[in-house]
Amino acid sequence: MLIDILSLFPEYFESPLNFSIMKRAIEDGIITIRLGDIRIFSHDKHKKVDDRPYGGGPGMVLAPQPVVDAIRSVKSEHSRVIYLSPQGKKLNAALCKDLAKEKHLVFLCGHYEGIDERIMKEVDEEISIGDYVLTNGCAAAVVAIDALMRFIPGVLGDLDSAKRDSFEENMFACPQYTRPEVFEGVCVPSVLLNGNHQEIEKWRKQKGLEKTKRVRPDIYTRYLLEQVITNKNKEKVP
Repeated sequence: MLIDILSLFPEYFESPLNFSIMKRAIEDGIITIRLGDIRIFSHDKHKKVDDRPYGGGPGMVLAPQPVVDAIRSVKSEHSRVIYLSPQGKKLNAALCKDLAKEKHLVFLCGHYEGIDERIMKEVDEEISIGDYVLTNGCAAAVVAIDALMRFIPGVLGDLDSAKRDSFEENMFACPQYTRPEVFEGVCVPSVLLNGNHQEIEKWRKQKGLEKTKRVRPDIYTRYLLEQVITNKNKEKVP
């Protein structure tokens, strides 16, 4: 997969792209990430890329010319252009799976008070990583790429790891334990030590559901609805 990141601060990505699984995925050629500096596309002699908003108000807005030119410099018929902003569709596991199927992603990082609305004609969709505002979209780009690349074959080595993550099947992942068996008086649950894989899977699902219900009742409700629909469909099968 080819990923282009367009921002005002390409140097921001030098560190996060050089660690752990993301670094290995780049070194193995599974993903290629190119960093684009929006400022170099400005026609202004001082490389100015923003201006005050029409109608007044605080902050600065990214101007259309440099941003549109930056997008067009990397965009092709196979590109999916994403603007990262708090006003977009919420990023979740299902959306990450969808993005992981693309040949080319272009991430446009928002800055200041946002972008001139006329830039949106070059954008395929707007995505948010959460209901909060960041000082710029660089951090959001790192989050989105890290989340979606887990679903690209070869990145994790074993896609089952991604399938067992939280939010898969509308439930959280189960609690995890490792050595030692006893730490500060707290023991590893005995079911994880008995070697009965059927009981272990049952316990893991139960604990994952318990936490989902306690922490995210909205997700737990979706899980229950899916179970009702699944059971009804099974009843229809002759």
